Amino acid sequence: MFMGLYVVFLQTKVTKLEEEKFHLRQICSTENVINATWGISVPGDNNSIFYFFNADSRTIALYTVVCTLVMPFILYKYLDYLPRIKNFSERTQNSKDEVPLNKRIAYVVDVCFSIYPYAKLLALLFATVFLIGFGGLALYAVSDGNFVEALWLSWTFVADSGNHADRVGIGPRIVSVSISAGGMLIFAMMLGLVSDAISEKVDSLRKGKSEVIERNHILILGWSDKLGSLLKQLAIANKSIGGGVVVVLAERDKEEMEMDIAKLEFDFMGTSVICRSGSPLILADLKKVSVSKARAIIVLATDENADQSDARALRVVLSLTGVKEGLRGHVVVEMSDLDNEPLVKLVGGEVIETVVAHDVIGRLMIQCALQPGLAQIWEDILGFENSEFYIKRWPQLDGQRFGDVLISFPDAIPCGVKVAADSGKIILNPDDNYILKEGDEVLVIAEDDDTYAPGPIPEVRRGFFQKIIDPPKYPEKILFCGWRRDIDDMIMVLEAILAPRSELWMFNEVPETEREKKLIDGGLDISSLVNIKLVHRQGNAVIRRHLESLPLETFDSILILADESLEDSVVHSDSRSLATLLLIRDIQSKRLPNKDMKLTSTSLRLAGFSHHSWIREMQQASDRSIIISEILDSRTRNLVSVSRISDYVLSNELVSMALAMVAEDQQINRVLEELFAEEGNEMCIRPAEFYLVDQEELCFYDIMIRGRQRREIVIGYKLATSEHAIINPPQKSEQRKWSLDDVFVAISSG
Repeated sequence: MFMGLYVVFLQTKVTKLEEEKFHLRQICSTENVINATWGISVPGDNNSIFYFFNADSRTIALYTVVCTLVMPFILYKYLDYLPRIKNFSERTQNSKDEVPLNKRIAYVVDVCFSIYPYAKLLALLFATVFLIGFGGLALYAVSDGNFVEALWLSWTFVADSGNHADRVGIGPRIVSVSISAGGMLIFAMMLGLVSDAISEKVDSLRKGKSEVIERNHILILGWSDKLGSLLKQLAIANKSIGGGVVVVLAERDKEEMEMDIAKLEFDFMGTSVICRSGSPLILADLKKVSVSKARAIIVLATDENADQSDARALRVVLSLTGVKEGLRGHVVVEMSDLDNEPLVKLVGGEVIETVVAHDVIGRLMIQCALQPGLAQIWEDILGFENSEFYIKRWPQLDGQRFGDVLISFPDAIPCGVKVAADSGKIILNPDDNYILKEGDEVLVIAEDDDTYAPGPIPEVRRGFFQKIIDPPKYPEKILFCGWRRDIDDMIMVLEAILAPRSELWMFNEVPETEREKKLIDGGLDISSLVNIKLVHRQGNAVIRRHLESLPLETFDSILILADESLEDSVVHSDSRSLATLLLIRDIQSKRLPNKDMKLTSTSLRLAGFSHHSWIREMQQASDRSIIISEILDSRTRNLVSVSRISDYVLSNELVSMALAMVAEDQQINRVLEELFAEEGNEMCIRPAEFYLVDQEELCFYDIMIRGRQRREIVIGYKLATSEHAIINPPQKSEQRKWSLDDVFVAISSG
């Protein structure tokens, strides 16, 4: 309103000045001749017309500024009436449902800002240009300068609010202050946009939304309690090359993942672990972690039940097959149920390798129960800290017998051959007369893939050693504490291994009436069992009264299983297993015929704990029977190892080792599948009398040659005075004396 009154005042003043100018021109017209005589010139009509048009343009500019200022208020006030007037004129019946125009405009603006990322920046640019142009027009209307100069002044007021201090006159000062205020608002908005953009980018980096630009990396999809030991094994595997890159994609916050990995307190030895937040089921998230450039992809099982976990793994495999760029590496899928494995392989094709964690652990528990100490052997072979499997081609070995190749590696032990002529089939423990052909590769156990090479064949004793016949199998009495969902598969494995008249006692909380139905649903034909007899007992394995009702001192092996009802909770499952273990050992120790009996030579390794009577009694019980506990958490493993009262299987760590090994080399999965199966070659522990006589002086090559007479490959030994076995021993040609108390580790045909 003030600007409008000021415009009217200026217009009136201009009119009066024009009238005075007209009268003055009439009065001065009589003096033109005199002035011409004296050489005095006066303004002509052209200058008067120019001044008139100049004044008129400023007036138009002033009116334009006023109208521009007033128009937004009028539109805001009366914008809603336009659709009503239109509807009234058209007499429409849907006028009541018409959305107000101002809301529609606000909605369009909101949609533009949401959809187009640069809408805010363009709006700010438009506001800046409009303010400069509008301010320049206002300055031109109230000042004496030309329009170009007014635009420049307007820009200076927008860029620096202090430039308006030297303005003179009420009109120029009001306009310059207004432009400076708008400039401050523009720059405040610009700072806000820049700050938001920086914050959004930092937040994106913090939450793991940025793209991973890597190649030849290992990609882990999912998160589970196996991740820590898996990262440890991958870091050890990449140590020889100075470290690698491991990318983890999981539906967790990036900061939480990094904090959990930092709590591992493990030296990654140059390996970088990059975490990204996202879903493996979304292709955009898979592309974000460069899935097509990864040399290996590991799909971890979730903490859900078996069917849900495997269903999710199947969807992840489908997502991986939908990557347009294709997959460069192979995919290792951790399965929870053996019955779901064929479907995943059918969908994924040849690039898919599966590791059925539950089935692998069940088979290993049975092997370790029948052969004490085998758990430590498997940890040494599956882990990358010691010796492990490698496959490599050696052209210089073409045409040689496998019997000669067996002793050709000073720093490795050949175990098999990958036959090129048979589509790359891996033959474990082949015949000595097999001739290596062009393209064949050798499977060895070595410390690393670059630490071994073939050398000259050493001189060994090839004399015949009298073969000792394997002792006959005797009936076993085994106890299962707990109920696994794959217990039917474990029973079938025992049926294939045990001698006739063996007994399998099943002690758990599942009602006896439901057990037979569950076993039949799992595919077990109870009537076809010939070698074992099932004995059912119902009770709680953590209640001492229930355990005391069992003849615990009579069992050859006791397997404490992670119960199906608690497999989703690692802590609760391990707590239950540990409590059951301690109760069983305590009950056994109380039932020993002579509590004061001294420890035998086999317990010398436990001498550090013999001062404690309770621990000593439990160690004596440990010498009488074998207890295998299914331990899921490494922290529980440490508790068990303190008392050394149980041979054990660390489920999660062994599965992580197998996943890491298959991720590094896809072919190794074929080897592990055969060694884990109940048929074919197997890992076993042999007594020394199979290969030597007491105090005989032999080198390790000599023992390997004698092992070939039994169709076995001896890969290591455990001395009677040592606590741990040595796999792929160094200095194989060095002579030493052996004792009959020593034992050897061998790969034997079943």
